Amino acid sequence: MHDLLSWLGTLPTPLLYGAILVAAFVENVFPPLPADTVIALGAFIAARGNGTAFAAWGATMIGNVGGALLMFRLGQRFGMPWLEHRFPAVFTGASTQALTERFNRQGILAVVVSRFLPAVRAIVPPVAGALGIRTLRAAVAMSLASGIWYGVVCWLAFHAGVNAELLLNRIAEQQRLIGVVAAVVAVGGVVIFAWRRRSRS
Repeated sequence: MHDLLSWLGTLPTPLLYGAILVAAFVENVFPPLPADTVIALGAFIAARGNGTAFAAWGATMIGNVGGALLMFRLGQRFGMPWLEHRFPAVFTGASTQALTERFNRQGILAVVVSRFLPAVRAIVPPVAGALGIRTLRAAVAMSLASGIWYGVVCWLAFHAGVNAELLLNRIAEQQRLIGVVAAVVAVGGVVIFAWRRRSRS
């Protein structure tokens, strides 16, 4: 971490924003890149110089949503068989069926909620594309989730004082908290759907 912090500290502000953008983009294409760490430390360095929280957040959003839309388009183009080949450890027969049922059942809610879950958020865009969710709806859902999460990351970075270790610890805590909330929302959605389905029958 200290090497990364030192390297980011040598970059002029425009290149620092560029590094943040690239990290946010690549996270979607080559998971599990630790993009949160790069973005948090980049925003932290920007806060010590002439950067702004909005610019750091903006660079993150452009990179993250751009990478997500690229993977969405690939999923749309090649479908679930391509995903099963690309992520064999994730897409087994049972997990593919469960994920497909969840997206078909919850739609956009599944896209938003799943983008908050660190273990699965990178595969959400291509799955959404493969399952035929409309591009505009998927883009809005992914932008909403990324905007909230990385808004928190950038806000924490600009209020971390001079302690990078404290920043990363706070982000890890927020990630766990948001992950728990997202999981609760997902379970709640399943329960409500099942209850409504039983009520109609």
